[in-house]
Amino acid sequence: MEQSNLRKSIAIIGNIACSITVILINKWIYKEIGFPNVTLTFIHFVMTFIGLYICEKLNIFCQKSISLKDVWLLSATFCGFVVLTNLSLENNTVGTYQVAKSMTTPVIMAIQYFHYNKKASLPVVLSVIPIIFGVICNFSYDIKFNVIGCFFACTGVVVTSLYQVLVGEKQKELQVNSMQLLFYQAPLSAAMLLVIIPFVEPLPWEWYTAFSFKEFMIVLSSGCVAFFVNLTIYWVIGNTSAVTYNMAGHMKFLLTLIGGFFIFNEWPQQNQILGIVCTLGGVLAYTHIKVRKKRSL
Repeated sequence: MEQSNLRKSIAIIGNIACSITVILINKWIYKEIGFPNVTLTFIHFVMTFIGLYICEKLNIFCQKSISLKDVWLLSATFCGFVVLTNLSLENNTVGTYQVAKSMTTPVIMAIQYFHYNKKASLPVVLSVIPIIFGVICNFSYDIKFNVIGCFFACTGVVVTSLYQVLVGEKQKELQVNSMQLLFYQAPLSAAMLLVIIPFVEPLPWEWYTAFSFKEFMIVLSSGCVAFFVNLTIYWVIGNTSAVTYNMAGHMKFLLTLIGGFFIFNEWPQQNQILGIVCTLGGVLAYTHIKVRKKRSL
């Protein structure tokens, strides 16, 4: 029993630490090194696949045969959501980036309503109102507000929402878990980005003059941490529950904001704090309603 609780605690703490670290280190890479965004995402996908390959050989999960035609659309949205959210992180403050991600919840609700005719209950609808208000308030009073950052944040939220809906569908349709699905997504997404990189960013052989060995090692370490984010998500949900993972998400939300404030000196204005509080309150209310509904089933 004690070993089980220890394993759960390690999984939760590891996920929180890795999730916060990858955001802050990526922000530092963009701000201090200026490493190209799409190439960084490509490296993350490659590192994730290598990590998954090692995990599969260590029997952490079992590979399941999946046709590439079943995951190409999912891989394309995977590319879109990671690239766009990274661009949002690059062009916004950490606080605005983090708060904007909360809009994923109401956007998913809208997709489910218009595409699947799935209506949310009144309490759930009411819980997302402070989320929307908080995000708008935060953007309006952001000390570093810019149109392109807002664009990337908004498009990132839409594509992320589509991706999360598709992941849920594919896991049910193909009867696979997240690791089995990601084992195919990651290399296919990397291949898609490899086709795009020559048209939008410097080629690998140009890095020699643009970045030092130390800087490139920091980029690779970011890719390693990104893999451990996915691995610890699998551990947390596997050893606890999706509800526990969501609750850990609230802790990540707050700690990432605090990290951005101190590390990058991105202190929010008074009205931004109001927006952050409203957003967090809405997210907590939404989680509480979902947990209560699940327990009543």
